[in-house]
Amino acid sequence: MGLDTRTVMVMFAMLAFMFFCLLQLAGLHVGRIRGVRQWAVANLCISLGLSLAYFYTYPTPGHHWAVVFGATLIATGICLQLTGIQAFKEERSNWQVAVLIVSLVFIQGIWFGVMHADNSSRAIVNSLLFAMVYAASARALLIHIEPRLRIAYWFTGLCFAILVVVMLVRGIMIWLLPAGAYGLYVNMALNPLSFFISCMVQLCVTFGFLLMLNYRLLTDLQVIASRDALTGALNRRSIEEEALRLKARCERTGNPLAITMIDIDHFKSINDRYGHPVGDEVLRRLAKIAQTSIRADDYFARYGGEEFCLLLPSTTENEAWALAERLRITYAEMIVEIGVESLNSTISIGVADSTSIGLEFTSLVAAADQALYRAKQQGRNRVVSYSSMD
Repeated sequence: MGLDTRTVMVMFAMLAFMFFCLLQLAGLHVGRIRGVRQWAVANLCISLGLSLAYFYTYPTPGHHWAVVFGATLIATGICLQLTGIQAFKEERSNWQVAVLIVSLVFIQGIWFGVMHADNSSRAIVNSLLFAMVYAASARALLIHIEPRLRIAYWFTGLCFAILVVVMLVRGIMIWLLPAGAYGLYVNMALNPLSFFISCMVQLCVTFGFLLMLNYRLLTDLQVIASRDALTGALNRRSIEEEALRLKARCERTGNPLAITMIDIDHFKSINDRYGHPVGDEVLRRLAKIAQTSIRADDYFARYGGEEFCLLLPSTTENEAWALAERLRITYAEMIVEIGVESLNSTISIGVADSTSIGLEFTSLVAAADQALYRAKQQGRNRVVSYSSMD
């Protein structure tokens, strides 16, 4: 083969330690993304476990315990990878299973490595336990997910699936050997080959996680760039981009496109009387009500200051008016508690659609703004449609 098992293990121990350092640094700059620190510690455990290869050889004093602790550290590392994936996906980490697997590796290592030496049984059990954890990791990643994350998830999941196959094949081949024939450093192709493949795929697994992290950071940056920080609504730039896309779709299908412009009545007075924190809370409340009132394919944005915009594809002016009226009534019933006082505010809404105005976003906004201005002239707390102004 030309491969030495000890050399392979120590070489990959150094690479795993480098990944630990890289993930530790990444963990300082990923904000609220969970699981990164767990993967960093996982690589440290795998690195330390593989580093004990120099002490595995008989008759080195304590070599049996080196095997036990080395396997336990590696088991801890791959279990941390699993819990790290669960944390990364914002799921509950299954620590009980991780502790159980690590405990089983440790206990059977003592039994077959120290008390009743049986290298074959120890290696078979470890292979099966490792395969179980790898299978759980693969299952957690080979899922339906948005296209931007799919490549990274499926690549990493496939790597875990390969590790499952390697561990199972290794366990079966050891089981088929004559009694007493297996040893970690016995001159056979099985050991260096299985360790080399496992270590190579483990490196691919860590690379895959870094790829997942990269895509996640890009996605989060895109969300930050497209959303209003205070209300969580789309920002003006994003609604203008969506309007261009919807214009092309409506030109192709012939469906109408409706828009509503929403303004909080006497918002400056609210800020002056109660302060900007209360004004911010009013904006957040309106955004929350609007986002729960619209359909999945509608678009809600903060257009500027206390003004918001609803973009409604395949919607006529009458349908948009009905939605806006429901929103107006719901918002008017909202009460904000301010100490011993209660604040109740209203909104005015202007509505227009593309039937007579066209699909240009600027034209739609101008028409809805005119209707909004008429609503304010007529006493506020009302919905006015552009066509009713003729």
